[in-house]
Amino acid sequence: MQRRTSMFVAAAILVVAAAGCVPKAENEVVVYSALDREFAAPILGAFHRANDGQITPVPKYDVESTKTIGLVNRLIAEADAPQCDVFWNNEILHTVRLQKMGLLEPHDWQVGENWPPSMQASDGTWCGFAARGRVLLVNTQLLPDPEQWPQTVAELADPKWQDRCALARPLFGTTATHAAVLDVALGAEQAETFFRAVADNATVLSGNKQVALAVASGQVAWGLTDTDDAIIEKDDGMPVEIVFPDQQPGQPGCLRIPNTVAVLKNAPHPEAARRLVDYLMSSQTEDRLAMGISSQIPVSQDAKVRPHVLPESPVRWMEVDFEAAAERWEQLAPRLEEIFAGELEF
Repeated sequence: MQRRTSMFVAAAILVVAAAGCVPKAENEVVVYSALDREFAAPILGAFHRANDGQITPVPKYDVESTKTIGLVNRLIAEADAPQCDVFWNNEILHTVRLQKMGLLEPHDWQVGENWPPSMQASDGTWCGFAARGRVLLVNTQLLPDPEQWPQTVAELADPKWQDRCALARPLFGTTATHAAVLDVALGAEQAETFFRAVADNATVLSGNKQVALAVASGQVAWGLTDTDDAIIEKDDGMPVEIVFPDQQPGQPGCLRIPNTVAVLKNAPHPEAARRLVDYLMSSQTEDRLAMGISSQIPVSQDAKVRPHVLPESPVRWMEVDFEAAAERWEQLAPRLEEIFAGELEF
């Protein structure tokens, strides 16, 4: 009797233990999103509906102006016990930093062989989509003759535009990514010379939106900003036009910086995470972002919506190695902080 009782207890323990090994139903997926809530939330809601309400996205947003940095620091701090499943970044530099730190999980991205190599991680840990272009926004009242409009990013250092052009301080967001790309393209020594000339020549503002507002209000004649900030001013009827820079032979082309998505290593809900990133990488998601007020630029050839921020003529995009740019960031950031250390204008 005692033996049979002991066997029953042992069997019960095995059943309980086995039940504890069964994964919980993945009915939610935690998303850290650097993309603004107003753009990300409707898409996450559409994912919820597409899965018959079986998977609920739980987004975490950071409202600070340096929100990408805040979310990345949070992911680094949680590395030993991840709370996040999917990181949706609205740029790429710091996504690649997480890749280099080994915090992202490889994924089989269903994007086809025509997806630009610059928009895919070499180890499959992230993928880029729905880009913004780095453009020049021109005030047409201050510069009424199109023949006089700037045509290259290099003109930020041209003395003829002294105090008449602007850019965001290149320590955060897409401007930081742009600086890192230039550091690779020009080489460290030539890039530093360029950055110092820009700091002496241009008005340095706190962000790309502030650059667009400064141009629209006539505080400066033109500035370097993102397409989403530029098109908002144009759609609001402000006296501005958008120039996609560096389009002539021998010039590098216009830089485009994509959204990126990645699954976190040891994500709490890995299957739900994989389903979400596949949904985000679909041409339908790119179409939604292209139709929105930010007019983001699809990467997929299957996308049906042509965002109205694009000019009639095709844009030649800059060839970029974002991973090489990210590798330069740790050395570049202190130099940029010293070069652009002056008081910001707002």
